[in-house]
Formats: sequence, structure tokens, C-alpha cells
Amino acid sequence: MLNYIWAGMILLGVIYGVCTGQMSALTGGALDSAGEAVSLCITMAGVMALWMGLMEIAQESGMITKMTKGIRPFLKFMFPRLPEDHPAGEYIATNLIANVLGLGWACTPAGLKAMEQLAKLEEQRGKKVTAASNEMCTFLILNISSLQLIPVNMIAYRSRYGSANPAVIIAPALVATLFSTIISVIYCKWKDR
Repeated sequence: MLNYIWAGMILLGVIYGVCTGQMSALTGGALDSAGEAVSLCITMAGVMALWMGLMEIAQESGMITKMTKGIRPFLKFMFPRLPEDHPAGEYIATNLIANVLGLGWACTPAGLKAMEQLAKLEEQRGKKVTAASNEMCTFLILNISSLQLIPVNMIAYRSRYGSANPAVIIAPALVATLFSTIISVIYCKWKDR
């Protein structure tokens, strides 16, 4: 459906440009936007490489393992039916830690692996996986609520587009994501009962 909406908006823009004689402005705008998109992608690739490298260093140094042990009580509270040493627990912890550090792109592979492991857990329990389990739903909701201490993407975007103080977004983002995470925890526990 979203594809149709975008296609319709593009088509309306082209029709409007033709009808008003603004086709050269439309073409120029499209080319400028394409160039800006490439420039933004290069900027974000640099930011992503930096933070992915830091995440890898944290993984190799054992910092992620220590952080995982630190959030284990929270994971046990949120996923009481998840066996203690199940691989999904490690992937969930890695995903949540990457989210807290504001590394949305770094948490995606761990999130996908966590979902795979949770599906395997359901199969081990003798259930056919035709719908998301409680653990899968809880993980997805926590992932979406995404408590962030450092909103790296927003800071990078604001810096790229000339913000005088790109990091000013940290406090409002922390409050908003803390609130969304608290609401998601309450919702998950309420629905889990």
C-alpha cells in the first residue's frame, strides 16, 4: 500500500510540474535530492563504521558479556520462560545493548538471530510456529521501544544538516525513549499474565 502512495505522490508531482511549466525545476530538484541522498549515505556509512567498530571492540574485550550479565535480571523478569543459557538470551541482550547505545543498525543482526532462536525454542517445546510467541512479541516490543542513551542517528543527521548543537537531542531522546520503554514493559507484563 505504501508503494502505491509514494508512486501516486511522484506521479502527482510530475503532472503538476508539467501543467505549471515547472518541469526543469522538478528535474533539478530530483537530481539535487539524489546527490544529497548519496552524500547522506556516505556520511551515515562513516558514522556506522565507527560505531560498529566500537561495538566489535566491546564484544572482543568482553564488555558486552559483562553488560549482558548486568541486564540478566531484567531479561529474566521480561522473559521468565526463557531457559537460562538459551542462545536467544545472548542475542536479545546484544540487541538491547546496541539499542541502548543508539546503534540501531548494529542491533538488527542480533534481533534476527534472537527471533530465529525463539522460533527454535517454540519448536523444541513441541509447538508449531504459525504465530509469534509471547517471548517473540515481548522482544519485538522492547526492540521497538528502544531506550537510547545516545541517539547516534539523530546526532549524525543534525550534524550533517548544519545544526549548531547536534547533541542537544540527547536529553529529550532519553526522556522519550525511557517513557516508551517503561510503557512497553508495563504492556508486555500486563499482556503476559
